[in-house]
Amino acid sequence: MSVPHIVEKTCCTPETIAEKLKILCLHGYRQNGYVFRAKTGSFRKIVHKWAQFTYITAPHKVILVDNLDALSDPDIGQSKDEEQYGWFFNRDDKTYRGIREGGPAIGFEESVDLVEDIFEKEGPFDGVLGFSQGACFLGLLCDLQHRGLTKNIKFNFAIMASGFKSQCWPHLKYYSDRMSLPSLHIFGETDKVIPTDMSEALSLCFDEPRVARHSGGHYLPASAPQKHEYQSFFKVQLLQKGHREPDNRKE
Repeated sequence: MSVPHIVEKTCCTPETIAEKLKILCLHGYRQNGYVFRAKTGSFRKIVHKWAQFTYITAPHKVILVDNLDALSDPDIGQSKDEEQYGWFFNRDDKTYRGIREGGPAIGFEESVDLVEDIFEKEGPFDGVLGFSQGACFLGLLCDLQHRGLTKNIKFNFAIMASGFKSQCWPHLKYYSDRMSLPSLHIFGETDKVIPTDMSEALSLCFDEPRVARHSGGHYLPASAPQKHEYQSFFKVQLLQKGHREPDNRKE
Protein backbone atom coordinates (compact mmCIF):
# COMPACT_ATOMS: atom_id res chain seq x y z
CA MET A 1 0.00 0.00 0.00
CA SER A 2 1.27 3.44 -0.88
CA VAL A 3 0.24 6.08 1.63
CA PRO A 4 -0.11 9.57 0.10
CA HIS A 5 1.80 12.30 1.89
CA ILE A 6 -1.27 14.50 2.33
CA VAL A 7 -3.84 12.49 4.27
CA GLU A 8 -6.45 15.13 4.95
CA LYS A 9 -6.75 18.69 3.76
CA THR A 10 -9.72 20.62 5.11
CA CYS A 11 -11.51 22.59 2.41
CA CYS A 12 -12.38 26.05 3.57
CA THR A 13 -13.65 29.42 2.44
CA PRO A 14 -11.63 32.62 2.88
CA GLU A 15 -13.90 33.44 5.82
CA THR A 16 -13.02 30.14 7.49
CA ILE A 17 -9.30 30.76 6.98
CA ALA A 18 -9.63 34.08 8.75
CA GLU A 19 -11.61 32.59 11.63
CA LYS A 20 -9.58 29.45 12.30
CA LEU A 21 -5.97 28.45 12.76
CA LYS A 22 -4.55 26.22 10.06
CA ILE A 23 -2.33 23.53 11.56
CA LEU A 24 -0.03 20.97 9.94
CA CYS A 25 0.23 17.64 11.81
CA LEU A 26 3.32 15.41 12.03
CA HIS A 27 2.81 11.83 13.22
CA GLY A 28 5.04 9.66 15.38
CA TYR A 29 7.51 6.99 14.32
CA ARG A 30 5.94 3.83 12.86
CA GLN A 31 2.70 5.70 12.29
CA ASN A 32 1.25 7.54 9.31
CA GLY A 33 -1.09 10.45 8.81
CA TYR A 34 -4.18 8.24 8.84
CA VAL A 35 -3.25 6.64 12.15
CA PHE A 36 -2.39 9.97 13.77
CA ARG A 37 -5.64 11.52 12.57
CA ALA A 38 -7.61 8.64 14.10
CA LYS A 39 -5.80 8.96 17.40
CA THR A 40 -6.37 12.71 17.70
CA GLY A 41 -10.11 12.73 17.07
CA SER A 42 -10.96 13.68 20.65
CA PHE A 43 -8.30 16.38 20.63
CA ARG A 44 -9.73 17.89 17.45
CA LYS A 45 -13.21 17.99 18.96
CA ILE A 46 -11.90 20.06 21.87
CA VAL A 47 -10.37 22.72 19.64
CA HIS A 48 -12.45 22.50 16.46
CA LYS A 49 -13.88 26.00 17.02
CA TRP A 50 -10.41 27.50 16.72
CA ALA A 51 -8.46 25.23 14.38
CA GLN A 52 -8.49 23.04 11.31
CA PHE A 53 -5.90 20.35 10.65
CA THR A 54 -3.95 18.92 7.74
CA TYR A 55 -2.33 15.52 8.32
CA ILE A 56 0.63 14.33 6.28
CA THR A 57 2.69 11.14 6.15
CA ALA A 58 6.48 11.05 6.44
CA PRO A 59 8.44 10.02 3.32
CA HIS A 60 10.37 7.07 4.77
CA LYS A 61 8.83 3.63 5.02
CA VAL A 62 9.84 1.73 8.16
CA ILE A 63 11.15 -1.79 7.62
CA LEU A 64 10.97 -3.55 10.96
CA VAL A 65 14.18 -5.33 11.89
CA ASP A 66 13.59 -5.83 15.59
CA ASN A 67 10.59 -4.49 17.48
CA LEU A 68 12.88 -3.67 20.40
CA ASP A 69 14.83 -1.31 18.14
CA ALA A 70 11.80 0.77 17.25
CA LEU A 71 10.24 3.66 19.08
CA SER A 72 6.82 2.08 19.45
CA ASP A 73 3.48 3.65 20.03
CA PRO A 74 1.19 1.69 22.40
CA ASP A 75 -1.47 1.32 19.67
CA ILE A 76 0.84 0.76 16.72
CA GLY A 77 -0.76 -2.63 16.10
CA GLN A 78 -3.69 -0.81 14.53
CA SER A 79 -1.68 -0.22 11.35
CA LYS A 80 -0.06 -2.72 9.02
CA ASP A 81 3.70 -2.93 8.67
CA GLU A 82 3.59 -1.46 5.16
CA GLU A 83 1.76 1.59 6.51
CA GLN A 84 4.45 2.58 9.01
CA TYR A 85 6.65 5.59 8.28
CA GLY A 86 9.26 7.76 9.95
CA TRP A 87 10.84 11.19 9.56
CA PHE A 88 14.43 9.95 9.86
CA PHE A 89 16.48 7.04 11.21
CA ASN A 90 19.35 7.04 13.71
CA ARG A 91 20.86 3.66 12.90
CA ASP A 92 22.55 2.45 9.75
CA ASP A 93 19.98 -0.35 9.40
CA LYS A 94 17.31 2.38 9.05
CA THR A 95 15.65 1.89 12.40
CA TYR A 96 15.09 4.44 15.14
CA ARG A 97 14.96 4.79 18.91
CA GLY A 98 14.28 8.17 20.44
CA ILE A 99 16.35 7.49 23.55
CA ARG A 100 19.43 6.42 21.57
CA GLU A 101 22.39 8.80 21.87
CA GLY A 102 24.41 9.55 18.78
CA GLY A 103 23.98 7.90 15.42
CA PRO A 104 23.18 9.35 12.00
CA ALA A 105 20.05 11.20 10.88
CA ILE A 106 19.29 9.24 7.72
CA GLY A 107 16.55 10.81 5.63
CA PHE A 108 16.25 14.02 7.64
CA GLU A 109 16.94 16.32 4.69
CA GLU A 110 14.35 14.54 2.55
CA SER A 111 11.74 15.05 5.26
CA VAL A 112 12.56 18.75 5.50
CA ASP A 113 12.21 18.98 1.70
CA LEU A 114 8.81 17.30 1.90
CA VAL A 115 7.56 19.80 4.48
CA GLU A 116 8.98 22.68 2.44
CA ASP A 117 6.95 21.37 -0.51
CA ILE A 118 3.80 21.01 1.61
CA PHE A 119 4.13 24.60 2.85
CA GLU A 120 4.61 25.86 -0.70
CA LYS A 121 1.65 23.98 -2.18
CA GLU A 122 -0.80 23.75 0.71
CA GLY A 123 0.24 26.59 3.03
CA PRO A 124 0.39 28.86 4.71
CA PHE A 125 0.04 27.15 8.08
CA ASP A 126 -0.32 29.10 11.29
CA GLY A 127 1.16 26.36 13.43
CA VAL A 128 2.49 22.81 13.48
CA LEU A 129 1.53 19.92 15.76
CA GLY A 130 3.91 17.00 16.27
CA PHE A 131 3.74 13.78 18.28
CA SER A 132 6.76 11.81 19.55
CA GLN A 133 9.28 11.61 16.65
CA GLY A 134 7.05 14.10 14.83
CA ALA A 135 7.48 16.46 17.80
CA CYS A 136 11.24 15.88 17.76
CA PHE A 137 11.26 16.67 14.04
CA LEU A 138 9.14 19.75 14.72
CA GLY A 139 11.67 20.98 17.28
CA LEU A 140 14.34 20.81 14.57
CA LEU A 141 12.10 22.68 12.12
CA CYS A 142 11.60 25.36 14.77
CA ASP A 143 15.36 25.76 15.04
CA LEU A 144 15.84 25.88 11.27
CA GLN A 145 13.17 28.56 10.98
CA HIS A 146 14.67 30.49 13.92
CA ARG A 147 18.03 30.61 12.12
CA GLY A 148 16.47 31.63 8.81
CA LEU A 149 17.37 28.36 7.09
CA THR A 150 13.94 27.51 5.68
CA LYS A 151 12.51 28.67 2.37
CA ASN A 152 8.76 28.06 2.49
CA ILE A 153 8.40 26.80 6.04
CA LYS A 154 7.01 29.62 8.13
CA PHE A 155 4.74 29.12 11.14
CA ASN A 156 3.85 31.09 14.23
CA PHE A 157 3.55 28.47 16.98
CA ALA A 158 4.37 24.83 17.72
CA ILE A 159 2.59 22.12 19.72
CA MET A 160 4.76 19.18 20.78
CA ALA A 161 3.29 16.08 22.42
CA SER A 162 5.74 13.59 23.94
CA GLY A 163 8.50 15.57 22.28
CA PHE A 164 12.24 15.40 22.83
CA LYS A 165 15.53 16.76 21.51
CA SER A 166 17.14 14.73 18.76
CA GLN A 167 20.35 13.10 19.94
CA CYS A 168 21.65 12.28 16.46
CA TRP A 169 25.18 13.48 15.86
CA PRO A 170 24.20 15.77 12.93
CA HIS A 171 21.63 17.47 15.18
CA LEU A 172 23.93 18.36 18.08
CA LYS A 173 24.50 21.75 16.42
CA TYR A 174 20.83 22.55 16.92
CA TYR A 175 19.20 23.97 20.07
CA SER A 176 22.08 26.39 20.74
CA ASP A 177 19.77 29.43 20.89
CA ARG A 178 16.54 29.69 22.83
CA MET A 179 13.62 30.26 20.50
CA SER A 180 10.96 32.93 20.97
CA LEU A 181 8.32 30.95 19.06
CA PRO A 182 5.18 30.33 21.18
CA SER A 183 5.08 26.65 22.11
CA LEU A 184 2.89 24.18 23.97
CA HIS A 185 4.54 21.04 25.34
CA ILE A 186 2.36 18.09 26.34
CA PHE A 187 3.79 15.02 28.05
CA GLY A 188 2.84 12.28 30.50
CA GLU A 189 4.37 11.56 33.88
CA THR A 190 4.23 7.81 33.20
CA ASP A 191 5.50 7.84 29.60
CA LYS A 192 7.58 4.67 29.17
CA VAL A 193 8.76 5.53 25.65
CA ILE A 194 10.05 9.09 26.09
CA PRO A 195 11.07 9.94 29.69
CA THR A 196 9.63 13.12 31.15
CA ASP A 197 13.05 14.75 31.50
CA MET A 198 13.58 14.46 27.73
CA SER A 199 10.33 16.33 27.04
CA GLU A 200 11.23 18.93 29.65
CA ALA A 201 14.63 19.45 28.00
CA LEU A 202 12.95 20.25 24.70
CA SER A 203 10.60 22.74 26.34
CA LEU A 204 13.60 24.61 27.78
CA CYS A 205 14.75 25.41 24.24
CA PHE A 206 11.94 27.98 24.05
CA ASP A 207 11.74 31.36 25.77
CA GLU A 208 8.26 31.04 27.23
CA PRO A 209 7.07 27.45 26.83
CA ARG A 210 3.62 26.46 28.04
CA VAL A 211 3.69 23.01 29.60
CA ALA A 212 0.69 20.72 29.95
CA ARG A 213 1.56 17.68 32.05
CA HIS A 214 -0.77 14.74 32.45
CA SER A 215 -0.74 11.59 34.54
CA GLY A 216 -0.78 9.22 31.57
CA GLY A 217 1.78 7.82 29.18
CA HIS A 218 2.79 8.11 25.54
CA TYR A 219 -0.20 9.75 23.90
CA LEU A 220 -1.95 13.06 23.27
CA PRO A 221 -4.60 13.30 26.02
CA ALA A 222 -7.99 14.91 25.51
CA SER A 223 -9.66 14.73 28.90
CA ALA A 224 -11.12 17.48 31.06
CA PRO A 225 -7.85 18.54 32.80
CA GLN A 226 -6.22 19.29 29.43
CA LYS A 227 -9.24 20.94 27.80
CA HIS A 228 -8.62 24.33 29.40
CA GLU A 229 -4.90 24.28 28.55
CA TYR A 230 -5.56 23.51 24.89
CA GLN A 231 -8.39 25.97 24.42
CA SER A 232 -6.52 28.75 26.21
CA PHE A 233 -3.45 28.28 24.01
CA PHE A 234 -5.51 28.16 20.80
CA LYS A 235 -7.52 31.25 21.74
CA VAL A 236 -4.32 33.24 22.30
CA GLN A 237 -2.85 32.11 19.00
CA LEU A 238 -6.04 32.93 17.12
CA LEU A 239 -6.07 36.38 18.68
CA GLN A 240 -2.45 36.88 17.64
CA LYS A 241 -3.29 35.74 14.12
CA GLY A 242 -5.81 38.56 13.87
CA HIS A 243 -3.06 41.10 14.58
CA ARG A 244 -0.51 39.77 12.07
CA GLU A 245 -0.02 41.17 8.63
CA PRO A 246 -0.92 38.53 5.98
CA ASP A 247 2.49 38.81 4.31
CA ASN A 248 2.67 35.09 3.57
CA ARG A 249 -0.94 34.60 2.53
CA LYS A 250 -1.80 33.43 -0.95
CA GLU A 251 -3.92 35.80 -2.99
